[in-house]
Amino acid sequence: MAEPTPALTRQSLAAAALRVLERDGLAGLSMRKVAAEVGVKAASLYWHVRNKEELLDLLTDALVAGAELPPREGSWREQFLEYGRRYRALLLAKRDAAKILSGRLTTGPHTLAILEDQLDRLRNAGFSDADAAMASYLLSAYVQGFVLQEQSPLSAAEAAGAGRGEVARAAGDAFRALPAETFPNLVALADDLTNPDMETRFEFGLQRLADGLAVLLPPENASA
Repeated sequence: MAEPTPALTRQSLAAAALRVLERDGLAGLSMRKVAAEVGVKAASLYWHVRNKEELLDLLTDALVAGAELPPREGSWREQFLEYGRRYRALLLAKRDAAKILSGRLTTGPHTLAILEDQLDRLRNAGFSDADAAMASYLLSAYVQGFVLQEQSPLSAAEAAGAGRGEVARAAGDAFRALPAETFPNLVALADDLTNPDMETRFEFGLQRLADGLAVLLPPENASA
């Protein structure tokens, strides 16, 4: 006798979608594949999600389910920076996560818990309600946008299999070889443009983000 099909839930659907995403990427994610992953016909999925976009909403919350929140210690700035670093690490650890999460706002339980925690820290730091909301959005947009660029090929050479460092060095060589009378800045800054690794670039942007937000706080709170 055949084994009965396990009851399909939104949780099991999200878990199946995660497995398909890890195996086939966002381009290969489909309702049909997710249905096959849980052993049902695609039509059965429509009792739980009406279309692929609703499936992506479920997947969004599942992707952040494993997020570890920064400890509540140190200054607001230290906690804010650590939020950014941990979010980047999460996006890099899960295949195509940045493509799915970028620009998407869902109300799943894990997403809500993270937003509530983040906003609570920002308001306690002394940010106004409007500024706290904007700061939370800005951090998310910066990290997502950075990871999307980080995971995109620098050029056709990288897309064909060349290493990122190799491509960057080649670009630096090309800048240095330009006529200095026409491109004085590109020649002078060739190393500065192409040498820094992604960790250095990410940290620079994250620190400047915090610098900008600090001016919104009362002076006595800016470094607390």
